[in-house]
Amino acid sequence: MNSYLVLTITASLASLVAALIFSFLIKKKEEGTDKMKEIAHSIYEGAMAFLKREYKVISIFIVVLAVVLFLFLDNKDTSAHEGLLTAISFIYGALSSLLAGYFGMKIATRANVRTANSARNSLAEALTVAFRSGAVMGLTVVGLGLLGISILFLVFFVWMKIPVDVVLNVVTGFSLGASSIALFARVGGGIYTKAADVGADLVGKVESGIPEDDPRNPATIADNVGDNVGDVAGMGADLFESYVGSIISAMILGAVAFGLNGVYLPLLLSAVGIICSIIGTFLVKVNKKGHIHTALKSGLWGASFLVIIAGFFLTKAILPENYVGVFVAMIIGLIVGVLIGLVTEYYTSFDYKPVQKLADSSETGAATTIIQGLALGYKSTVIPVILIAIGIFGAYHFAGLYGIAIAAVGMLSTLGISLAIDAYGPVADNAGGIAEMSGLGPEIRQVTDALDSAGNTTAAIGKGFAIGSAALTALALFSAYSVAANIEVIDLKLPVVIIGLFIGTMLPFLFSAMTMSAVGRAAFQMIEEVRRQFKEIPGLMEGTAKGDTKKCVDISTKAAINEMILPGLMAVAVPLLVGFIFGSDALGGLLAGSLVSGVLLAISMANSGGAWDNAKKYIESGKHGGKGSEAHKAAVVGDTVGDPFKDTSGPSINILIKLMATVSLIFASLFTINGIF
Repeated sequence: MNSYLVLTITASLASLVAALIFSFLIKKKEEGTDKMKEIAHSIYEGAMAFLKREYKVISIFIVVLAVVLFLFLDNKDTSAHEGLLTAISFIYGALSSLLAGYFGMKIATRANVRTANSARNSLAEALTVAFRSGAVMGLTVVGLGLLGISILFLVFFVWMKIPVDVVLNVVTGFSLGASSIALFARVGGGIYTKAADVGADLVGKVESGIPEDDPRNPATIADNVGDNVGDVAGMGADLFESYVGSIISAMILGAVAFGLNGVYLPLLLSAVGIICSIIGTFLVKVNKKGHIHTALKSGLWGASFLVIIAGFFLTKAILPENYVGVFVAMIIGLIVGVLIGLVTEYYTSFDYKPVQKLADSSETGAATTIIQGLALGYKSTVIPVILIAIGIFGAYHFAGLYGIAIAAVGMLSTLGISLAIDAYGPVADNAGGIAEMSGLGPEIRQVTDALDSAGNTTAAIGKGFAIGSAALTALALFSAYSVAANIEVIDLKLPVVIIGLFIGTMLPFLFSAMTMSAVGRAAFQMIEEVRRQFKEIPGLMEGTAKGDTKKCVDISTKAAINEMILPGLMAVAVPLLVGFIFGSDALGGLLAGSLVSGVLLAISMANSGGAWDNAKKYIESGKHGGKGSEAHKAAVVGDTVGDPFKDTSGPSINILIKLMATVSLIFASLFTINGIF
């Protein structure tokens, strides 16, 4: 067996074993009171019921697309049978992504109540439980992703002796499977969570004046379920797809630039990143001052530092004649990812002026809050775009197109711990909800609020990181498509290229309109249902009766399942139609247009939404009159507008641009230069 693949498979299995150990340690913790167990069980049941229904619909899509891949790509004149092997890779990638989401959400819905109960003991213990839950998600994603690519390459290239160029085409199917699941998981989970969140907030906080997570509000369980299906399973699938997409695109470009060593290097860098991430998880400890951010960042900084050291020796060993440029490209990707996260934190954390000024605007009503929030989001695109541009220029300068792909691999090399930091947030949020609904004292809620506040910031940083990685990954996939389609340049003088460019630029806007409208329709149903229950159930507002939480869960579930199908189909169908009708050059224009407009739109939406959310929390901390004030009501309206921005449409655009690039790459050989014209 190839020694390089032995190392990558070993690192993958180590990641999965570490995730299993963390799961065991979490389950050893006590769940708390009977009331806490009851609430946690309702959240668990709702999350798993949604996942089961979502996976049934997705399974149909997987089967249909696998058949399409087999029929259109299989070449009976060769022994490789590319269509069949691509379909197998696609199914494997889809199943790996589904498993990562399932395991991550299962442990998150077990850890939330244990985090709440641990908060009764200490902040440090509660953070440990919540973070370990996030680590299960992060390590499962990188473990299953790298393991899948390594096994496919081992079987097809080492054992079956298929030529490397054919194998790389086939393994791209694994990325397509990951991308497909990511889009459905992000869109479906985003619609679910924001329908529940908007309904709960508008009827509860604004109309009824009751606190967040109040047990009298029948939408609170659905809201807490949504935190898991959107921010755990959805984010996990999103970054799983970026992770495997960056590795595979780097392998394709590496084969062109440096032969087999260029193919193996992305796999080995990812393996090193996994080991460094595992080490980094043990560096996350709260100091005596209780600085949660410091504890979380110490793990990320530690892992990043180790990756830099190990990456130097690894690139020197694999590419002795070209290691300097490639190593610098990897460092550039890692640094750009961290800087984008820090910029996102500046624009979305209430510790800094942008959000504080946004909170000030709430004094004059909801309209000024929304205007200021939109302006903040637009302005926040400037520095990330400059950073991405510098990263692209630097990576290309030092190592060409391969350098851009390696920069994406470098940015995602510490995904095991960076995703852990992000996925810890929804667990902390759920813990606060369970503490509120089960009637734990204010001192417990103070601990969970501290965890939740840090989680909001890490979630915003995670979204910025996801957007940055999506930009580099999509560009690497676009470069791989250019190689596969034999496109030297994208000529803007050609009408078909301009047509593709305009269509591509438009798609993220259409996609966002579809997903935001879906949230609006689902939220309307949720609002009507919560109003009905408050009106028709005697004693509900007084707290002497229980609301019908299952009805609210069902509304979000049905809406998410029904509404996620059309955006998902659009992402696959449009690139194929443009490629067949207008040709490969036009499709190149489409990919370029969607990449540029998609990144900008995703950044602005994510940051506007995150800023609105934290402006509301800033006011709730006692500023501008605190909870129940007119400024607070305006901020809640801003937050509800921002909910689909930051948790549905914005994050989903990342996947849209990568999925379209992956579809184009896989079917590149079927498109002619001019299409049917």
